[in-house]
Amino acid sequence: MKIKAIAACGNGMGSSQMIKMKINKVFKRLGIDAEIGHMSVGEAKGVANNYDMIFVSETFTSQFRTGKDTKVIGLKNLLSEKEIEAKIREALDMPAEEIWQRYIYDIKKRP
Repeated sequence: MKIKAIAACGNGMGSSQMIKMKINKVFKRLGIDAEIGHMSVGEAKGVANNYDMIFVSETFTSQFRTGKDTKVIGLKNLLSEKEIEAKIREALDMPAEEIWQRYIYDIKKRP
């Protein structure tokens, strides 16, 4: 399954492009196939239901009215890969990093 996501900022220019690159990096590290776009918050509000995830500053999350299949993810630090990863894991019900690494280690140990 490919996840469709948007990185949105106030104007949809520089900040959203930088956020998009960070989000893309995290999805790749997690081994998740994702298609990520970037745009302004105003544009994103109009197309949000066409996406699985919307990444925005926490200050903008209340502006989105989405269906149950779209997750609006508010970020405190827009460029923190650690925060982005934690929020993706939470949204996808993935275990925390430490648990996930132990799980993979346990699988590799099995005969």
